[in-house]
Amino acid sequence: MSSFVSRRRLLQLAGAGAAAGAVGPLLGGSPAHAAVPPVLPDTGVLASPFELGQVKLTASRWLDNQNRTQNYLRFVDVDRLMYTFRVNHRRPTGGAAPVGGWEAPDFPFRSHVQGHFLTAWAQAYAVTGDTVCRDKAQYMVAELAKCQANNGAAGFGAGYLSGYPESDFAALEAGTLSNGNVPYYTIHKTLTGLLDVWRLLGSTQARDVLLALADWVDRRTGRLSTAQMQAVLGTEFGGMNAVLTDLFRQTGDTRWLTAAQRFDHAAVFDPLAAAQDRLAGLHANTQVPKWIGAARAYKATGTTRYRDIAANAWNICVGAHTYAIGGNSQAEHFRAPNAIAGYLRQDTCESCNTVNMLTLTRELFTLAPDRAALFDYYEQAWLNQMIGQQNPADPHGHVTYFTPLNPGGRRGVGPAWGGGTWSTDYTTFWCCQGTGLEMHTRLMDSVYFHAGTTLTVNLFVPSVVTWTERGVTLTQTTSYPVSDTTTLRVTGSVGGTWAMRIRIPGWTSGATVSVNGAAQNIATTPGSYATLTRAWTSGDTVTVRLPMRTVLRPANDNPNVAAVTYGPVVLSGNYGDTALGSLPALDTSSIRRTSSTALSFTATANGAAVALGPFHDAQGHNYTVYWNTGASSSVRLANAASGLVLGIQDMSTADGGRALQWSDSGTADHDWEMIPDGDAVRLRNAHSGKVLGVRDMSTADGATVLQWSDNGTADHRWILLDQGDGTFKIRNVNSGKLLGVENGSTSVGAFAVQAPDDGTPDNRWRILR
Repeated sequence: MSSFVSRRRLLQLAGAGAAAGAVGPLLGGSPAHAAVPPVLPDTGVLASPFELGQVKLTASRWLDNQNRTQNYLRFVDVDRLMYTFRVNHRRPTGGAAPVGGWEAPDFPFRSHVQGHFLTAWAQAYAVTGDTVCRDKAQYMVAELAKCQANNGAAGFGAGYLSGYPESDFAALEAGTLSNGNVPYYTIHKTLTGLLDVWRLLGSTQARDVLLALADWVDRRTGRLSTAQMQAVLGTEFGGMNAVLTDLFRQTGDTRWLTAAQRFDHAAVFDPLAAAQDRLAGLHANTQVPKWIGAARAYKATGTTRYRDIAANAWNICVGAHTYAIGGNSQAEHFRAPNAIAGYLRQDTCESCNTVNMLTLTRELFTLAPDRAALFDYYEQAWLNQMIGQQNPADPHGHVTYFTPLNPGGRRGVGPAWGGGTWSTDYTTFWCCQGTGLEMHTRLMDSVYFHAGTTLTVNLFVPSVVTWTERGVTLTQTTSYPVSDTTTLRVTGSVGGTWAMRIRIPGWTSGATVSVNGAAQNIATTPGSYATLTRAWTSGDTVTVRLPMRTVLRPANDNPNVAAVTYGPVVLSGNYGDTALGSLPALDTSSIRRTSSTALSFTATANGAAVALGPFHDAQGHNYTVYWNTGASSSVRLANAASGLVLGIQDMSTADGGRALQWSDSGTADHDWEMIPDGDAVRLRNAHSGKVLGVRDMSTADGATVLQWSDNGTADHRWILLDQGDGTFKIRNVNSGKLLGVENGSTSVGAFAVQAPDDGTPDNRWRILR
């Protein structure tokens, strides 16, 4: 996208420096606001998140992040944020100074961050009852209304609202826009912020300003031909399809749905509808909001094509474009499918993309609440990238734009446009600072879901949810992921029989669930949900244990480059101030946990000891997330359904020895070397030296998987597909089928076969060191 180059150039010119300020203590309590529910029910929704005010974080790193962001929201000067709007709409600035960065008076797409602030203030009030945040939101809305009302004097059309002239839209439509602006991107932020203030605070003024601006959008786009509109969509437009669809659901007025569908970007949607990965080279965060819009459009219309677009986009992005920490993209762009090890740079994992992928995941879960892999990915990104995006030493909780994954990367260092520099109070205002404000005021929004008489626990974080409809309060207490255990205490009037579903992550094995100390005889299959259905009594306590182990997470494009995970946690090496010119060579057999009360590990890399710890805590030092694990390193492949490891029948060394699953007894035939072969790997058995292939190069379902001499045939090549939950699908290059277990058996001795991609856990494998 052309604006990407402009962003990099303009960010280099942005001024430096920050203003400091202090705030008083944060306000608590529940907000007494008149939230406005949507008029129309959603189609296809099988589970719903709780409202923001129904879930509270308790003492934890998550709550600390929320509080730091809330400090900043209370501190920031609304009049300074209003500067560009007031100047553009010929309103007095009241003596307020302009701000810098992406909101500087001469920056092309100034006036984007104000919408993020509106959303964050509204969310902070809904979550905590903070009236300072409420009042700031309402004040900004009132000032935006004055700007909008002055359009006649400013020479703009009715309803227009922005920090730059309306002529930028005329240039966009004519194909002559050359100043780096992305006009509909900024309008989307303003629309969304106003909608959130209306929905969460009940502000009728926000509603009126919103409807007037939406009316302007409808009139502007309604006069364009389909071809003209599709040309306009070649410039980043944020989630215009999402917010206009939301407005349709909120009001029931089909006019907004018609307007939303003008933003269906055919060049992106058509390949995704056909499950085709054509993301390479595209500006990443230009795309993800469109996918969210597709999910919302399905809920609004029931049109399955929209659902398929959103689901296929998620599958493609998570499986082929996602780093171990859950983020995607390099230099803001998608690279070729499975290009991970080749792009370990300073400018990986743009934070906006990850925030939006979490939103997309949340949307898809409401449609498919039995698909635990969705929240395995959500946890991966939420825990490993988003919590560490914020600077814990900054009382205003400033954040990074990118998350560097180069060897020797460091948060808070480097130019804003190329590394992990922290945002500031008034001199940055990047897109990722805006989405960071939103993220860290809604960290709790996907911990719990409900559907009828079922409550789902998706994430493990100290928190309290009030299930008002059933008179139930559920209190979760845990030090997870430092410990592998969480407790869930049920209190309240309770009454009747209802079900509690608990996510059993795909990365665990041997999970247990007990109630009041008594072990429960329920299924705890990895990558599924354990369900407790009972007549609950106030005080009942559920204890969930999710055993963790150290696992390698190889890069899709190079199995000898891998991240190290412990349960859901990506571990990084602490290199202090030492520079790294290349990936350290890690002795994977040397990794040891050194504390039972902290996630502290040690290992040997490049022949020297190195400390490992959670990547989300990797602030203030140089680190590495990925390691060179060496061509000679062997791994074990544990089936996600059975937990059994892949081996060779009777430890045969002959051609034709059949692959099967067996208890992990430590024999050499359970060890496999992953040999790079282009974009694929060959799986060589450490005992026999043979490689894994398919009998007679069959392409049929159920064909036997066996070992054979390495003669270079296509059936000896396998592609690793990261599933975002610590597991991989292993796809045969010749047949396109997945490595699985015959009849999905969980028994010792069941044979390996190639199987279709039907989503069953026996088609997924954990890679153990």
